[in-house]
Amino acid sequence: MEHPENNAEYKGLKVNKGVSAPTVNPYFKRIPRQNKYTLSEYIDGILKGNITILSQAVTLIESAKHEHQLLAQEIIEKCLPHTGKSVRIGFTGIPGAGKSTSIDTFGMHVIKQGHKLAVLAIDPSSERSKGSILGDKTRMEALSREKNVFIRPSPTAGSLGGVARKTRETIILCEAAGFDTVFVETVGVGQSETAVHSMVDFFLLIQLAGTGDELQGIKRGIMEMADGIVINKADGDNIERTNMAAANFRNALHLFPPTDSGWIPKVLTYSGYYAIGIREVWDMINEYIVFTKGNGYFEKKRNEQAKYWMYESINDILRNTFYNHPEVKTQLPIMEQKMLHNEISSFVAARYMIDLFLK
Repeated sequence: MEHPENNAEYKGLKVNKGVSAPTVNPYFKRIPRQNKYTLSEYIDGILKGNITILSQAVTLIESAKHEHQLLAQEIIEKCLPHTGKSVRIGFTGIPGAGKSTSIDTFGMHVIKQGHKLAVLAIDPSSERSKGSILGDKTRMEALSREKNVFIRPSPTAGSLGGVARKTRETIILCEAAGFDTVFVETVGVGQSETAVHSMVDFFLLIQLAGTGDELQGIKRGIMEMADGIVINKADGDNIERTNMAAANFRNALHLFPPTDSGWIPKVLTYSGYYAIGIREVWDMINEYIVFTKGNGYFEKKRNEQAKYWMYESINDILRNTFYNHPEVKTQLPIMEQKMLHNEISSFVAARYMIDLFLK
């Protein structure tokens, strides 16, 4: 095809013809990428602990394509009999509290004890671009070099409930792959704490001294969910402040009603960067696991979580089915305009759309 810039009317412009078959290396042969497996290949690979196949199975879970979702659910169903043997620990705290650094340090402590660790990080997405940095792995330098560690950040992509459900399904695959310890890191803001609390056995709240939160008892909802509170950066000149913050948190915990598990949450200080007090925090987690397994709360909590996610999945499926309904897609913009012009109330418009969907 001749370029119009070569016409006489465009003086001083000339576009040369391109190379017909450009190549860097004439001997180069593109090798087709093998990224599609059968159901049995996925199952066998996951059960053998193949990280590559596990990663691709997690990608299927996170995919929005219908055929990927169907395959992912089949994989999960086949893996279920091989799950439930891990300890799931949730990490939360304000941004900058040192969650990723703490996970790196705690994780190395776990690995040295002969465990296999999966780290699932929920990463916030931009409301404008819908993109995520997914940089948590870069802050886990020691763990990222270990062969018995699987680190997977997941973007919220504007839907925290959706990514939380996918994270729970990823936990199932990780357990089937032989990971006996699972860390789940929250974004540290919004409702992510509630979502992560509903999929872990132990919920650890990481705090800093001198933020003012300890004087207010911080967010009551998060305090009530926490099974243990740790004050990070207890090193150098900051030791006295962290000890004072720990005392204030202990006083605040006395104001809350007893937990359903019968466990009394502990408050400890440590330094994630210098790995000080790590063993004491891990001993607290082990003590909690032994305590709740002994009184039956551990199994009861997992059963309650399974029921919770069943109802959450029902709500998710109903919502998606409603908004993808052909007639709903057509009528929804019309109802919006009627409502904006005060021709119909919000409730009546909603009732009309629901009735249309149910027909």
